[in-house]
Amino acid sequence: MFEFTDKLDILENDELILKITQKYSGDDEMIPFYYYDIIRKADSATVGKISIRIGNNFHSYYNGHIGYEVFKEYRGNGYAYMASLMVLDVARFHGMDFIYLTCDESNIASYKTIEKLGAELVEICDAPRKYFGWNEDMERQRIYKLDLN
Repeated sequence: MFEFTDKLDILENDELILKITQKYSGDDEMIPFYYYDIIRKADSATVGKISIRIGNNFHSYYNGHIGYEVFKEYRGNGYAYMASLMVLDVARFHGMDFIYLTCDESNIASYKTIEKLGAELVEICDAPRKYFGWNEDMERQRIYKLDLN
């Protein structure tokens, strides 16, 4: 069984604080994850949310290991990039050597963030029907791999 650590409940850099809001132990489809609020230090505004998923399975290839959402009024400030850098330490803490990052093919802001992190494009593909997140309106997915060593 997966073991979370409380040592990673608060993560900080010069501009942001990531504060844990949920820890999910996983199931047959979803791997365990930490879920954080992204808080701007300057004014304590919650600017978005980010999750880091730990481990690998069939679904994590298409779902990716990091999921982020920056609220509309705060976009364009690099918060997704900064928060993503911060949660990489969570993956490393749990012994991960690499992560997958994914986004819709048309999501330019996300794939620029992913590429800025140094991830390499593996493929652009249609997710298979057996992927738990599949739906018939789903866009093709850009799948990247980021080495954590």
